Amino acid sequence: MMTADRLKKITDAVREAGKLSVSELADLTGASEMTIRRDLEVLAGQGVVERYRGGARSLLLRGEEPPFALRVQEGREAKRRIASRVTQSLADGESVVLDSGTTCLEVARELERRRLTVMPLSLHAANALVKAPHLTLLLPGGQPRSGELAMTGPLALASLAALRFDTAVIGCCGVTAAEGITAYDLEDAAIKRAAIASSRRIIAVADASKLTRTTLAFVAPASALNTLVTEKDAPVDETDALSKAGVSVQLV
Repeated sequence: MMTADRLKKITDAVREAGKLSVSELADLTGASEMTIRRDLEVLAGQGVVERYRGGARSLLLRGEEPPFALRVQEGREAKRRIASRVTQSLADGESVVLDSGTTCLEVARELERRRLTVMPLSLHAANALVKAPHLTLLLPGGQPRSGELAMTGPLALASLAALRFDTAVIGCCGVTAAEGITAYDLEDAAIKRAAIASSRRIIAVADASKLTRTTLAFVAPASALNTLVTEKDAPVDETDALSKAGVSVQLV
């Protein structure tokens, strides 16, 4: 098991159980207890768990988003495939608003070679694009959220309201046909809604796990999406339901 996959498995298991011992986590992952102890030190440093002698307890509430530093390592190859497909759908000269999140960060890395006008909604994505030779970079106002560095607040909302984009690329914390697009954070949901309202075409990006998840803050119904780009192993019943709702589902 790759380190990023093991860290995610440990995070999910400890959050679900509340606390687990080193030996229980070793049995769960097939790793040695020494490896588990190192993993727990990494997760403790990221604020995900609290160590105690012989195990760890979760510092994440069940409905809380894991830290950016942990998520950015998860499913990198799938996120790159998603980002590549999104980039292929954009024509030179388009104006694009790019949402925050780890999958959108991979999209930013793909866009740096394109002739586009892009407004990234996180400092992580802005940093990835700042040296792009042919790209026109627009920076929104606002206050960056700690760790995530996503722009929030009235200045960010005003920046979005002042512009009209050809395409919005929206990251999803959860997306289902029944519950639509959802986010963990109310301020993040408001920014996503504003990006959608300012754009002609809406492309959502999500790994397969997001299609089984509904989080706290409602963003928009599934019918607001033109396209969803996700993984080939996304649940078939959900991708079929989204297709019936009028979403073009692209599997990569």
